[in-house]
Amino acid sequence: MPQSVDLLQGTVDVLILRTLAWQPMHGYAISHCIRERSKGVLTIEGAALYQALHRLERKRWVAPSWGVSDNNRRAKFYQLTTEGRRQLRAETSTWRTYADAVTRVLSPA
Repeated sequence: MPQSVDLLQGTVDVLILRTLAWQPMHGYAISHCIRERSKGVLTIEGAALYQALHRLERKRWVAPSWGVSDNNRRAKFYQLTTEGRRQLRAETSTWRTYADAVTRVLSPA
């Protein structure tokens, strides 16, 4: 299994926003999706996940609503807002620039 890595707060936010761009999800589904898409390298669970979701909700980048999960339990689902989509585009551009710069530095000369 790949080694998990520590994530910075801004990273957590952009990963959650990107995940919610596909469809509304509840917390466990968000966590599972990120873990699956990163092949187990990135994990966001427990307090860190819900603190991030509450932070995104306060910023009005996600909107919550109650629904029923796949296992027939009541769950709070989060949906990306219009402002959240704008933020995701901005953050994606920033992260791509950052990742390209780090890749250039790490590459052999």
